[in-house]
Amino acid sequence: MVVDTDFRPLHALPDRRAVEIVDQTQLPHRWVTIRLSTASDAAHAIRTMQVRGAPLIGATAAYGLALALAQDPTDANLAAAHALLLETRPTAVNLRWALDRCWRAVVPLSPGARADAAWREAEAIATEDAAINRAIGEHGLALIERLAPDRRPVQIMTHCNAGALATMGLGTATAPIYLAHRSGIPVHVWVSETRPRFQGSRLTAWELNAQGVPHTLIVDSASAALMRQRRVDVVLVGADRVASNGDVCNKIGTYEKALAARESGVPIYAAVPSATIDWTIDDGDSIPIEERDPEEVLDAGGEEIAPPGTAVLNPAFDVTPARLLTGIITERGVCAPQALAKLFPEKARP
Repeated sequence: MVVDTDFRPLHALPDRRAVEIVDQTQLPHRWVTIRLSTASDAAHAIRTMQVRGAPLIGATAAYGLALALAQDPTDANLAAAHALLLETRPTAVNLRWALDRCWRAVVPLSPGARADAAWREAEAIATEDAAINRAIGEHGLALIERLAPDRRPVQIMTHCNAGALATMGLGTATAPIYLAHRSGIPVHVWVSETRPRFQGSRLTAWELNAQGVPHTLIVDSASAALMRQRRVDVVLVGADRVASNGDVCNKIGTYEKALAARESGVPIYAAVPSATIDWTIDDGDSIPIEERDPEEVLDAGGEEIAPPGTAVLNPAFDVTPARLLTGIITERGVCAPQALAKLFPEKARP
């Protein structure tokens, strides 16, 4: 199925009684949409990763809160829905950011006005995310252009899925890739499969295939070898939370790529919207790391891959220290990780 890279994996329905999402657990084999009509529906979709990616999680949670208030706009239900949605995924800071933003918009209002106000706020979050994706893409495109003076394909490596399926627009790490491809700059993408849930092979490869962007799927453990062989020009990743010092928390395996990139002299950038920056924490050690079901590791395509009773540790994310990153791409521009406060002076703590 060919889709436009501006497509949204979440559509708000006109009657404001539901939203429709793409069930990403069914990709790449089936395109399945699901209606979410309650906060519980939204919480389930986030928890089970039918929707995933920090910006999309935030938008889904915001609509979930609006749906809750449409059923019961009381203070008690507002608090209950906020708590229900907040506990679904602990690492992505966009979740709390979106919920708190909606909370602030509705809590001063009379109960009768809350549902419409929450819906408008959720729509604003979704619309702003699409514009932010575009701005990140433009800033990242300038980096890619500088790597392509002789018009040979720029070799880009990705990890996980920080694409259109993870956002309400072009994606974060994929936005510069799509804009480069559209503008005629030859690119080739090394897609890291991203164990254990294979978001790279199932989702990023699916997106790139749909857009006709040349790409090659690799196992995660091939990444360092390709960099050492000088077959990678730049690594572009997303993030689920960025500390105020520039430490980046992203899908497990990002730290290893950053170490390999530093050793091989390959630039590595994290592409993040400002809502992913958590100004309340000093460094990545303060970021909670979600640990998921061991079955995600043990069950690969319906086949058990280890002896019964094998102990499993399944952290969903890791933290890459700021010193290992070349830069961070935001909607306001590109900066060294330690210089985020210069791009966002209004957010920096004294």
